[in-house]
Amino acid sequence: MTQPLAGIFPALLTPFENDEIAVDRFRDNIRKYDGFDLAGYVILGSTGECVSLTDDESALLIKAARQAARPDRKIVAGTARESTRLTVDFTNRAADLGVDAALVRPPSYYKAKMTRDVLKRHYVDVADRSRVPIILYNIPQNTGITLEAPLILELARHPNIVGLKESGGNIALVGELAPRLPEDFSYVSGAGSAFLPALLMGASGAILAVANAAPGVCGRIYALFREGRIREAADLQTALIPLNKAVQETYGIAGAKCAIGLQGWYGGPVRGPLSPIGEEGKADLSAILKTLGLPA
Repeated sequence: MTQPLAGIFPALLTPFENDEIAVDRFRDNIRKYDGFDLAGYVILGSTGECVSLTDDESALLIKAARQAARPDRKIVAGTARESTRLTVDFTNRAADLGVDAALVRPPSYYKAKMTRDVLKRHYVDVADRSRVPIILYNIPQNTGITLEAPLILELARHPNIVGLKESGGNIALVGELAPRLPEDFSYVSGAGSAFLPALLMGASGAILAVANAAPGVCGRIYALFREGRIREAADLQTALIPLNKAVQETYGIAGAKCAIGLQGWYGGPVRGPLSPIGEEGKADLSAILKTLGLPA
């Protein structure tokens, strides 16, 4: 990957049937997404229920994504494990399967011991030994660990650390970091309700859960931004907020799966212990989709 990450990347959902990954459904979903103005796909992220998958299941999804996606679409895979060695091993397994980059959240089980120096050593070791570029993943709401600006700036100087996905909701962070990051380092927003402000402040793109359910809307916001039609982009960003809240907060992954199912993709069930969405939630999501002019 020689160019910075730019554009919209859906953080793809993982489809299940009878509690097994539905690889054919996954391929079919990607082929449908290929018709939208997207830059690529992120698999095995938080939205993809990555922590509920075995390594072999994860490898099957990587292989399926590479087979199904258009050749010009970048494939990014979440490869973090709770040790440096296991992270390196799975990252290089993903590299052999054709990913363009690896998204690596910080280890968090021993979070009290994850000091700045420990995190720095972990990321440097992973980046030194990885056969694909590394993208830092800041998601403190799930890990309980925040990658602070000074550490990000230090790690950004590593030649094999090429970007940051910022999902912590700190919109000011992009303004703090963007002017100080290397030109070939990508700051990518993970906040569906505020990725336009992040773009305006220097982000190069977004990795979004809501893009599963509204790929066209997300791609249009990015295109309008690139064309300088900021007022139109802002109107669409505002309209997207209820759907983003529904699939990120109110109903979570089950809601995102329901929202794509209502539109003709395969969503399917979540894997336990996550719970399915009820009929009231389905009706709510249907109404929200209709406000965006999406099929429901």
